Amino acid sequence: MTTTEMAAALRPDIGRLLRPRSIAIVGASATPGALGTSVLGNLERNGFAGDIHLINPKRSEIAGRTCLASVDQLPDGVDVAVLAIPQPFVLDTVRALAARRVGAAVIFSAGFAEAGERGMAEQREIARIAAEAGMVVEGPNCLGCINYLQRVPLTFVEVNIEAQQADAARPAIGVVSQSGAMMTVLCTTLASRALPLSHAISTGNEAASHAEDYVDFLLEQPSTRVVAMIVEQFRQPARILAAVARARSLGKSVVLLHPGKSSAARASAATHTGAMAGDYALMRTKLERAGAVFAETLEELGDIAEIAIRCPVLPAAGAAGAAGVAVLGESGAFKALTLDWAEELGLALPAIGDDDSPALRAALPEFVGVSNPLDLTAQGLVEPDLYFRTLDALFGDARFSTVLVGLIQGDPVTCGIKMPPVLRAVRELRPAKPVIVAGLDEGAVVPAAFIAEMRALGVPYFPSTERALRAVQRLTAFSQRSFERTDAQPIALALPAGRTVVPEYESKAVLAQAGVPFARGRLATSAEQAVAIAVEIGWPVALKAQSADLSHKSDAGGVILNIADAQAMGEAWGRLHANVAAYDGSIALDGVLIEAMGQRGLEMIIGARNDPQWGPVILAGLGGVTAEIMRDARLLDADLSTGEVLRELDRLQGAPLLHGYRGAPALDRQALAELIVRLGQVLRGTPAIREIDLNPVIVLPQGQGVVALDALMLVEHGAG
Repeated sequence: MTTTEMAAALRPDIGRLLRPRSIAIVGASATPGALGTSVLGNLERNGFAGDIHLINPKRSEIAGRTCLASVDQLPDGVDVAVLAIPQPFVLDTVRALAARRVGAAVIFSAGFAEAGERGMAEQREIARIAAEAGMVVEGPNCLGCINYLQRVPLTFVEVNIEAQQADAARPAIGVVSQSGAMMTVLCTTLASRALPLSHAISTGNEAASHAEDYVDFLLEQPSTRVVAMIVEQFRQPARILAAVARARSLGKSVVLLHPGKSSAARASAATHTGAMAGDYALMRTKLERAGAVFAETLEELGDIAEIAIRCPVLPAAGAAGAAGVAVLGESGAFKALTLDWAEELGLALPAIGDDDSPALRAALPEFVGVSNPLDLTAQGLVEPDLYFRTLDALFGDARFSTVLVGLIQGDPVTCGIKMPPVLRAVRELRPAKPVIVAGLDEGAVVPAAFIAEMRALGVPYFPSTERALRAVQRLTAFSQRSFERTDAQPIALALPAGRTVVPEYESKAVLAQAGVPFARGRLATSAEQAVAIAVEIGWPVALKAQSADLSHKSDAGGVILNIADAQAMGEAWGRLHANVAAYDGSIALDGVLIEAMGQRGLEMIIGARNDPQWGPVILAGLGGVTAEIMRDARLLDADLSTGEVLRELDRLQGAPLLHGYRGAPALDRQALAELIVRLGQVLRGTPAIREIDLNPVIVLPQGQGVVALDALMLVEHGAG
């Protein structure tokens, strides 16, 4: 049994929480609106068939059900207890539940980790008790959970499971949200679209169970094909990465809305990489690499989940990105808008014309030109069969992996002309690609029967074409990702002992072992030694002050360039030391790095970071002093192949500079990509390295390689 399998075997059984046969309500009440009253009402209204135990020391009976005076009177081994009680009573109640071997507890009360040290201490004690007893604890500070398939609503928010159309025989969406409020919002959104739900869980403070636990559970459920998540912090990154990768292997989708992009602004370190590769960006890079699809808004989360659950197959880019989206419209202005949106989104709309589309040309009137997007004009109102003929041609065209039908809906009469032939095309032709219908005129009155039939046929319906395009782009981009891992083996490097910040001269000596290219040079501790080194490597040279306490040498006047002879060296040596002393008299220099002046080329920043939770990641972008201002950079996983790195480099806004811009020579992209791959090998093989900053890296003309002019490393304290 692997370590992962052993850890999973030791985890409490989430099924006792989400598939209970017996439930206790601690704090049951007959008062309308009370939490305990609402939980009992939910269970009774939705037909929970198991045992329900009510606990209220002041009542012998509620709603015809017997009340127990305390948890101590519960039968041994109840599956789950819902705690609808004030915060001060929670901890003792959890102890009593553990003594009665209750399998799980749902804690609604707030006032724990979010309320200060005392609350945090109580939350830690809840976690300790739960671990010792093998008990699942959902919350505290949560809204509970809902099992739509077995009709178990363990929440105080009113639930009508019939409205969710839950059905174990067809694919459904599972919802996991740290915020209880957002759980209910998302469930309402999905239910309004007649999307089936399997489960909904709010994890709250996650004292003794985490979002990762619930994702693992949902992936085991045959009915759950999409997991929709709203999560602000993953407490077990390795587990969520494994879960997302497993979902992909099972053909299931994980769609994530992650509040907190501004966390990038809070992440800073001694290197540029730390400031530019913030927590959100790092997390997103890793999870997208594993297979998660990210939404930017709540609305988009629902849109992506709808396409992922309703369409028989997901929108895809096709082989080598050759296929894309066909848009069938009825307006020239809409055609232009769609082209604008697609360019902004990076969504491929393959160009077509009369000469290369005989089937489509034959389906259209002479005055309608073949194009994508296609403008049918108002001819469909006169000739409704035009929609059927056009869709028949588009369904059979291998250049299109997805077909979006954008309709001007107008009114019920107009819908009655246009929608039947669209529906007939899907029903009779059974296309092997996603078909999506969207209205241009949001707010138009569309007969509900048409929308219901679309959904029954696996056709998502959107009130906005722009929303549909955005959701399609997110899923299409997913299909273009490479999930292959590089064959390049990790490289283990020996690190200087006793360092946390490794200055440039030592960083270069370490990284040179892995083949990172640097300019020729050595450390000098006297002006005479500096002259000897300069004579050896050739004038002109650069002088760089070296100290672990001086991460940004230029700020202190610690870099002097283009020293051409011995006389200039003597003056520069004194000036450099005076500059550093004036900047901070406490800084003691290890010496001065004497290096040959480098060739001119394109400045890039290449950084590497070994995050203690998420693991290694590489940053590549336009470098120099403007790096943090322009932020034209890509974050890459540390196990990409050279080919994948080249594709990522071409996504930079400044990518044309690498290919040769306005007559400039093409630059050595291959050498740059190989350097990035090498840094990935170093990070994976030397986990004690926290960060590497190479800024700038000079990219020379094609065939001439790259040279890193500066280097700085941060390592774990005591590494070496």
